[in-house]
Amino acid sequence: MKNKVELLELELNALLTSSKDNIVITDGKGTVLKVSPNCLDIYGVGYQDIIGKTVFELEKENIFTPSITVKVLKEKKERQSMQYTKAGRTVLATGMPVFDDDGSIVRVISFSYDLTEIEELKENYDELQKRMGQYEYQLEELRYKDAFEEGIVLKSKAASRVWKLIERISRSEATVVFLGESGSGKNVLARALHNRSDRAGGSFVEVDCSAIPESLFESEMFGFESGSFTGANKKGKQGLIELSDGGTLFLDEIGELPFVVQSKLLKVLQEKMVTRVGGLNPRKIDFRLIAATNQDLEKMVKEGKFRQDLFYRLNVIPIEVPPLRERKEDIPLLIKHYLQVHNEKYSTQKQFNPLALEQLISYNWPGNVRELENMIERIILTSDQDIVGTESLPLTVQQYFGESAQDITEMPAGGEEAADFRQALENLEKRWLRRAYRQFKTTYEMAEYLGISQSTVVRKLNKYHINSKMN
Repeated sequence: MKNKVELLELELNALLTSSKDNIVITDGKGTVLKVSPNCLDIYGVGYQDIIGKTVFELEKENIFTPSITVKVLKEKKERQSMQYTKAGRTVLATGMPVFDDDGSIVRVISFSYDLTEIEELKENYDELQKRMGQYEYQLEELRYKDAFEEGIVLKSKAASRVWKLIERISRSEATVVFLGESGSGKNVLARALHNRSDRAGGSFVEVDCSAIPESLFESEMFGFESGSFTGANKKGKQGLIELSDGGTLFLDEIGELPFVVQSKLLKVLQEKMVTRVGGLNPRKIDFRLIAATNQDLEKMVKEGKFRQDLFYRLNVIPIEVPPLRERKEDIPLLIKHYLQVHNEKYSTQKQFNPLALEQLISYNWPGNVRELENMIERIILTSDQDIVGTESLPLTVQQYFGESAQDITEMPAGGEEAADFRQALENLEKRWLRRAYRQFKTTYEMAEYLGISQSTVVRKLNKYHINSKMN
């Protein structure tokens, strides 16, 4: 029968052999006494080449790089470190000292856990994340390209938020109401929402509620049967709601609906049933409702001008469409878009000179995108120059800046031309800085918008006394 020492030796060897970690045991001077057989896989050398050598020698031979046992012997405490081995492995090594009764190190036991597969997985994961980011960017570019082709510009954060919400809800059947000033593009967004929905193959019926007289509302919206009233078509007529069956019904300027008509519309929305004027048989109509208004419907409800029950029926997903003056980053792209559209339409090649473009960007655009598009078309048709200056801009723009119609890029005669030109450039620079200062909260955002460094922004703000407490 084996003695206790022999049994302990057997148990220790069994532990070394069965452990998935690599175990190295040294004496108090760093000489290797025992090592797991798997050291060949991890360190690239067999255990017979390690036993009897010191960890100092093995570290010089780059077998233990760095040696965790050396650190333990020097600092006399447990240590942990990453090692990179000759076999191309990455291991996490932990070394623990064993002390005798006098406090001297008699053994150092180190465990090396192979992290190579984990490191490879991490690298693969990082690479996958990088590719996913690239794919997401490409998808975003494609989405924005589609939106741009529809006349929707999404550079500003405000416009991007609206677009992302539209994409998120497009496949639902929820009622949407677009809120915003006239000309801000609510009808364009409504059509984009329809085009991205499951109803894209159906009709998109747009109804301007402000354009239908109250006396004709029922017959226009609900249709009528033959002979229902004097002058009616003998065959009868489908209403606008029926035409939207299987598609989308877009009620623009819904705040303009007469109060008496609102209850009739509410009944249709609740039941999705339409009875033609002069008819008896209701028709089931399947449509999604989108509405838009430039009025404050909640205020109208409080004033008794809009039905509360209709308001709640509409106000499932309200989307605020920001006015153009709050999305200045979009203006240059919109100008470029409509220049291209109308240049192609009228076979022209009109462009704006820098100062004219700067004024158009800085203008407050009370009529929003509709005003911008109409103004671009008007300028293309009325300007006799291919390079349009400030003198060709509409009077409303010129008056907004309080400048004469003469283009200030023209240099005055005389010996002070250079000074006047420098002053003109400084004035232009100040306008851009003031606009960025009004629009953004930090100098870092201003710098990104202006295409200059943050330190340059700070210096120029101080130069022109447009200083602030912004970071």
